[in-house]
Amino acid sequence: MRWSRFALAGFLVLSLTLVGTAGGGDTAKKLVGKWELTKSSEEKGIPPGATIQFTKDGKLKFHVKFGDKDYDFGGTYKLDGKKLNVNIEFAPGKSKMDTVTIEKLTAEELHLKDEKGKVDEFKRVKK
Repeated sequence: MRWSRFALAGFLVLSLTLVGTAGGGDTAKKLVGKWELTKSSEEKGIPPGATIQFTKDGKLKFHVKFGDKDYDFGGTYKLDGKKLNVNIEFAPGKSKMDTVTIEKLTAEELHLKDEKGKVDEFKRVKK
């Protein structure tokens, strides 16, 4: 299944656990919003154009398109300094937890590095 391969690769990059944004102050404020993937170092990972939205209350929404099919997933995240812990829910009772490091976070750019050293680059989606 393509979506599961995408999900595993993507959430090695975008993984977060538990609800809530604890700590991080300015980082937490900058992270909140919608981000679009512009470049992935994972060849068979998430395709460019996929989006992830971080909310103030520690929830996230992930959208990706494979071919002509759209997939939407929900989940939660927790920020711990520069570590981002993500829990993505693929189906009732099925989820994936991962941790990534924020390599760069500005008002317009977000770079996330997974535990294998692969970096995905995002740009903020303007409203």
